[in-house]
Amino acid sequence: MSQVTATDLYEVTMALSYLREDMQAPATFSLFVRDLPPGRGFLVAAGLEPALDYLSGFRVGRSDVQEFAEALRRPVEDLEPLHGLSFDGHVRAVPEGRLVFAGEPLLEVTAPLPQAQLVETYLLCLLCHQTAVASKAARCVVAAAGRPLVDFSLRRAHGPEAGMQAARLGALVGFTGTSNVAAANRYGIPAAGTMAHSYIETFASEEEAFRAFARTHPGPVTFLVDTFDTDRGVATAARVLKDLRLGSGCGVRLDSGDLGALARRARAALDAAGLRDVRIIASGGLDEYGVDRLVREGAPIDVFAVGTKVGTAADAPYLDAAYKLVEYDGHPVMKLSSAKVTAPGQKQVFRGPCLRDVIGLADEESPAGTEALLRTVMRDGLRTEPPGTLTAARARFEADLAELPNEARRIDRPVTPEPMVSTRLTTLTTAVRQRIEARTRAGRLA
Repeated sequence: MSQVTATDLYEVTMALSYLREDMQAPATFSLFVRDLPPGRGFLVAAGLEPALDYLSGFRVGRSDVQEFAEALRRPVEDLEPLHGLSFDGHVRAVPEGRLVFAGEPLLEVTAPLPQAQLVETYLLCLLCHQTAVASKAARCVVAAAGRPLVDFSLRRAHGPEAGMQAARLGALVGFTGTSNVAAANRYGIPAAGTMAHSYIETFASEEEAFRAFARTHPGPVTFLVDTFDTDRGVATAARVLKDLRLGSGCGVRLDSGDLGALARRARAALDAAGLRDVRIIASGGLDEYGVDRLVREGAPIDVFAVGTKVGTAADAPYLDAAYKLVEYDGHPVMKLSSAKVTAPGQKQVFRGPCLRDVIGLADEESPAGTEALLRTVMRDGLRTEPPGTLTAARARFEADLAELPNEARRIDRPVTPEPMVSTRLTTLTTAVRQRIEARTRAGRLA
């Protein structure tokens, strides 16, 4: 499937009309989240790097025109104006890893109108999904309070590529490993994994399974101990680890039941056996809510493995995001539809201490003590700097998280910071609204 044709049909029909009408003046579209999902105190900007890869390689080829024509049931010649269209515009965006809030642009595209229009759907798809998953993973990091987290989401992800993204986004916010081998290799993330219950079931006994596994993998091993009876499984694992003189770096994994109570009993049993270095890993339907509960009750869990609910952002699987035209041919524009009003003009977000943000116009000077969040990341269709790294994105995330007010960090009932709007943006919005309303009234009277 071509990335060019992975778009909504109306993007094609509008772009074609713009080309035929010779409407190719520069247009600026702003991509932002209208409102944060319930239960979210912040979002983590993510998806920019793959978005820039997409824009860098965007070009409508002959086969794309053929697919467009087939979808529209039109002769190929009718779609010929689209052939050869590529992206040569500018992009300003919030770097990956920064915390963002409602109404703040994640990205602004300025390009000839047909180009800027045709890339809308793919950009929304990339940034919305990845920002949603990164934000869910970040809340797990907050809940874990310094304990390591591992991504186990691939098998329940919404497709293999979504699983790859989940592993990358977990690493972006500080996860220490992933079970996804392809993602581990692609992104340089440590691979992590143990064994399945089926492995235990194929042997005559749990102990035989543990010993066989240790023979194949003589380095640090982690035994899954809840296939039959968790307490007995822990005792068996302790016996095998002692017999084989394995300890430091090894672990036992709890995957079901009352994880807090089981972890306390497992810790006591391992300590009594002289295996204080053996870690306890917990998995099984965990997300930030489960992790937070276990941490708060003092469960002696060393590592949390999170999967399904995090990789799918289960409680908030989508963002109410929009990609709206804010300027065309040098003139600011806005939408006045009820509950979906947009602010006109190219914008900037000015960030002060404790993440006190002001949304203003792009040509405003940064107020004293603030920094501008949106950076120019693409000019004339080319990246302005080499691709960003996970290490750099993680550093940005950690710095912003340290500044985030405690009430926004809360797992339950967080309070979301509300950005202010600059005086200049407020004035422009009022002026554009009045101009549109006056034109509308004149049209009714005509």
